[in-house]
Amino acid sequence: MLTGIDHLAIAVPDLDVAVKALRDAVGIEAGGGGVHPGAGTANRLAWFGDTYLELITVVDREVAAATFLGGPTIRVLDEEGAGFVTFVLASDDLDAGVGRLRAAGSAMSDPFPGERRRSDGRIVRWRLARAGEVGPELPPFLIEHDTSAAEWTQAERAARAIERHPIGGPVRLSELELRVADVDPVAAAYRRELGLDLERSAADGATAKARIGRQLVVLRARDVGTAARATIRLTFPGARLTSAEILGCRFEVAPG
Repeated sequence: MLTGIDHLAIAVPDLDVAVKALRDAVGIEAGGGGVHPGAGTANRLAWFGDTYLELITVVDREVAAATFLGGPTIRVLDEEGAGFVTFVLASDDLDAGVGRLRAAGSAMSDPFPGERRRSDGRIVRWRLARAGEVGPELPPFLIEHDTSAAEWTQAERAARAIERHPIGGPVRLSELELRVADVDPVAAAYRRELGLDLERSAADGATAKARIGRQLVVLRARDVGTAARATIRLTFPGARLTSAEILGCRFEVAPG
């Protein structure tokens, strides 16, 4: 079962600069993270409960270019300087979910392992499944975390559920809006590969949306001249409505 958005991946050329920009413009703190062994990439994470924002950069271009996430990250950095790469959906039973999707015609891969080494030496482990390539206008991939490894123990999840960001308290992801060239083929790919039926808006035929867990995913036709591919909508109980365009994305924070 898909339980919600696990994380969003944003390509940045410099992690330290990106962390500062996120803190200064949005009031969100990113830290931790680490390196992906054998993948040529490294990251920092901003946590919103069990959902997080991944700032990802390339540390070995040749190695990263040969990986399923490093390649798209390089393309975004080369073409846009920084920006949205993909997002990931959380599953609480990846094997069963992949089986159901493949039985319905999805090209979803067998689950395969991944890991990240943190700066404190602890290892974060997970399993992934994907339906081909990933990218800003392609279906997201799926993840199931190892709850016996770093970051996903019961105690660590409870601690970050109340983690305070510089904005003043815990923050949650409420909505991800993606601007795409043509909504119909992207929505069809989500249906075919993920089993998600996105509802078309009667008032605005240029949008399609689906609720996954507590979050909303919205596809909207990209207007000529639209800068940001992704709008990331966050909620914080004490927030005043604010917005900022940084790291190739638009961030909006609202009370909630």
